[in-house]
Amino acid sequence: MSDATVCIRPATVADLPAIREIYNEAILTTTATFDTEPKTLEERTQWFHAHDDRHPIIVAELDGQVVGWSSLSKFSDRPAYDDTAESSFYVKSEYRGRGIGRKLKDKMTEDARRLKFHSLVVRIAEGSKESLHLNEAYGYVHVGTLKEVGRKFGKLLDVHLMQKMLD
Repeated sequence: MSDATVCIRPATVADLPAIREIYNEAILTTTATFDTEPKTLEERTQWFHAHDDRHPIIVAELDGQVVGWSSLSKFSDRPAYDDTAESSFYVKSEYRGRGIGRKLKDKMTEDARRLKFHSLVVRIAEGSKESLHLNEAYGYVHVGTLKEVGRKFGKLLDVHLMQKMLD
């Protein structure tokens, strides 16, 4: 796959069915999210509108199809945390391993710098070695582990906290 074939762009409301499909696949088959029930289009629409200019959602489009997405979300609703965002990304299973996650991380990191964030954080569930490796490659460092804080697929899982300083 050449670089020119993947388009990274801001998400629109028209992308929500694809975003929902990708997220629901992750809910049902991975520990990438601790949501346990698929989301409705209405729920994803509310989530979309909860994001603002400083907390963008972007998509990766290949041959006119949305195959991945990424977002910056508020780390906390408390104002003292306003210069920190949580970064997340999801890629449709059949498109994983093709560099799409990297393209999304590149753009989201660039956006975070442009938006004057000081720090980005990610939460990665136990067993997600690919996600740990990718975030380490982008300069995220392990800052802690929350032991057995989530239950998914019948198992209590640890969550690794990673952080990247942007300044």
